[in-house]
Amino acid sequence: MIGELFSIVLPVFGLIGIGFLAASLGLLSRKAGEGLSDFVSAIGIPTLIFRTMATASLPEAQPWGYWIAYFSGLAIVWVSAMTLARRGFGTSQGQSVAAGYAAAQSNTALVGIPLIYRVFGDAGAVPLFLLLAIHLPITLTTATILYEGMAGFSPRRMLRRLLLHPIIVGLALGLAFRFSGLPLAGPAKAIVDQLAGASIPCALIAMGLALHRYGLQADKRLTAAICTLKLLVHPAIVYILAFKVFTMPPVWGGVAVIFAAMPCGINAWLVADHYGEGVAEASSAIAVSTSLCVLTVLFWLWLLGVGAGQM
Repeated sequence: MIGELFSIVLPVFGLIGIGFLAASLGLLSRKAGEGLSDFVSAIGIPTLIFRTMATASLPEAQPWGYWIAYFSGLAIVWVSAMTLARRGFGTSQGQSVAAGYAAAQSNTALVGIPLIYRVFGDAGAVPLFLLLAIHLPITLTTATILYEGMAGFSPRRMLRRLLLHPIIVGLALGLAFRFSGLPLAGPAKAIVDQLAGASIPCALIAMGLALHRYGLQADKRLTAAICTLKLLVHPAIVYILAFKVFTMPPVWGGVAVIFAAMPCGINAWLVADHYGEGVAEASSAIAVSTSLCVLTVLFWLWLLGVGAGQM
């Protein structure tokens, strides 16, 4: 069982390690890492999402229980992290927003999508992208509203950022192509397949480069609290709701749990950097949670019975 789990996890984190080592040895510069991340975020992952939404078999009914199971956990850890940062560590409002966003936002593009594909294969594609379809809009909108509240909220600016985000564009184009009835074939399919295929290894190496870049700058106790909420509390809540409260296919419940168990997402750092508050809190949480995720994800895979034929 343990050997099977390592065979699932090690290729993913092995590529992250290669990226980290390349940065440590100076083989790839910070500029190269930023370029690779830009490719993954702007082209690679959106193309992968486009292909899945254009060709996947979607359920007829809306999976409300599935979404409620995931986002209930997300809301609980977000509020908990913000409250703890503000009242327990005396951070500013912006720093507490960064702490909450980091605790709730999963790193889907660089770690979550590659790992879930590796674990569940094509069976996990639909539940994965049903979460992605609303995960980013909900978390980015919430974080933007909270940050904008410090200096005057601008609905137009927030809406523009959401509509132009590459992941949202990929989702929208994929759905539009699906409903057009046109086949994805010929040279167009070859281009999409190659871009989508390159996205996962490039994403993992980019994550390794980013991990080397982000230092441990925030209060270590706050960082530990954020990582605990992200890696343990969030997936625990989702596990209970998905498997004990709501009824859904085991693979769907497993995707939701692993999605929740992913490390803090880079969007938390990007938004904090844009507003100039909470950069240290977000970057430290990203670095530590990504490192610890190697171990914690093994626990969640074991609990889910992955590798034992139970999914």
